[in-house]
Amino acid sequence: MNAYDALIKPGWAPPANLFGIVWSILYPIIFIAYGYVVFRVVRGEMPSALIWPIAINLVANLAFTPIQFGLNNLPLAAADVVIVLVTIVWSILAIWPYSIWVAIALVPYLVWVAIATVLQISITLMNR
Repeated sequence: MNAYDALIKPGWAPPANLFGIVWSILYPIIFIAYGYVVFRVVRGEMPSALIWPIAINLVANLAFTPIQFGLNNLPLAAADVVIVLVTIVWSILAIWPYSIWVAIALVPYLVWVAIATVLQISITLMNR
């Protein structure tokens, strides 16, 4: 049993195997959406300021797994997932005027991370 399995979780927590399935669907969407924006920024077709929410989001997203499962640091993981959530909202709002389809494509990512944020905060509070 790993450390995550031993944590107290709310009754509504998704089964552990669902996370891999959802992320395997979301990561290609994120890659295409953010990749399109970065490509357009590099070509000078979108403002370079759009890189900030994308970069912060990707760093925070990639940091979550080592924080949660490597360091087993629940409060830091909760803070990290809040950053991921906030930067998705920031990304959607910043990108919308330049590419509505990209902003809309990020909505499933937003929904999943919103659920994950509530879950992580719940787990953090339940395991103090």
